[in-house]
Amino acid sequence: MTQLHIITASTRPGRVGPAVSAWLEALCAPLPSINARVLDLADYDLPIFNEPKHPRLGQYEHNITRRWASDIASADAFVFVMPEYDHMPPASLINAITYLSKEWQYKPAGLVSYGGLSAGLRAAQALKPMLMGLKIVPLVESVAIPMIADKVSNGSLESTPLLEQAAELMLTELHRWSGALKTLR
Repeated sequence: MTQLHIITASTRPGRVGPAVSAWLEALCAPLPSINARVLDLADYDLPIFNEPKHPRLGQYEHNITRRWASDIASADAFVFVMPEYDHMPPASLINAITYLSKEWQYKPAGLVSYGGLSAGLRAAQALKPMLMGLKIVPLVESVAIPMIADKVSNGSLESTPLLEQAAELMLTELHRWSGALKTLR
């Protein structure tokens, strides 16, 4: 079974990321091959990267970093649920990824982006080189949600058959890739 961590990237007040993450987690619930867990960056409240030693050493000084490292190390795969801010991923996500090194390696990642007309696609593309630099394998299959403000109501994402189909393809590939990459971890 693939241990999938769905990472809610935005931490700002009024964000819709939790609704998107909850939608994806619910899609995972009936799948026997995936055990999904949401990790909300707002719950970690990571300061701007402040560990004195390089992450590749894994010698973390701060308790919050050790907690974050443990949660990331326990995953086989990730989905980053992220908005697009100024054509880029949110700083909270870049910061959280920067904290760690080995915990990320040889694991696949799906991207669920959202925004206005662009559906967060520019941010998703901008994130991929960083992920690859940490030996995370970003998948081709992804979910892009345009006009997110029109799709979230009362804290819930109003799904569509196309969004569900894209998510199911991504989840299938995440499971396949996590198994293939397991031999490298």
